[in-house]
Amino acid sequence: MEGASFGAGRAGGAIDPVDFLKQPQTLLRVTTWIFSIVVFGSIVNECYVNKDGQDPELLCIFNENESACSYGIAVGIIAFFGCIFFFIMDLYFQQISSVKDRKRAVLLDLGFSGFLAFLWFVAFCFLANQWQRTTLTRGFAQGADAARAAITFSFFSIIIWVVLAVRALQRYRLGTDMSLFATDQFPADPAAPYPGYPVGSGTEGTETYQSPPFTETLEANPKGYQVPAY
Repeated sequence: MEGASFGAGRAGGAIDPVDFLKQPQTLLRVTTWIFSIVVFGSIVNECYVNKDGQDPELLCIFNENESACSYGIAVGIIAFFGCIFFFIMDLYFQQISSVKDRKRAVLLDLGFSGFLAFLWFVAFCFLANQWQRTTLTRGFAQGADAARAAITFSFFSIIIWVVLAVRALQRYRLGTDMSLFATDQFPADPAAPYPGYPVGSGTEGTETYQSPPFTETLEANPKGYQVPAY
């Protein structure tokens, strides 16, 4: 993009909502936002069940390990609000006029995306491991589909957050086009000398200095004047 700074144009440009929604980065954020809802929603609503269908105590379906359910819910909620935050930041990113602020925003996106990819990787491994150890009883069988959905979308979330981290890294490497800050006062070539003081428009005279009119040689004996004799 001509005159681009960290993947966006000049500050203050108009935002086209349609073009913004069609951007791959926006689609990825919306997708992972939906995945986060599926994960923590499935665990909260259907992964706490009665073991034998009669005991009123609700247990985590993942091998009765409360930590597994709590971790899956926590990561899903963090991803949910993180997607909202960065979606808004992407929307107003072009309005950020400071290059330093844009750089910080891209680095924050890079760090958060990489961190979430790691959290989802741990969530996938943790939930899958506990699900393998789970003994399906009559009660647990009711939430089996929800457990599998949480594991599946945890895996998909890893891929999307890795892609978001890669895109943030590409934006960071893109950096800033310094032509955004160039002015007409400076020469285009850095090696060119700085322009000197402008020369006046008047033309300097080439004639020699003229003596004033009253410096003409006086006559030794002006007419009509007689030297007196003594």
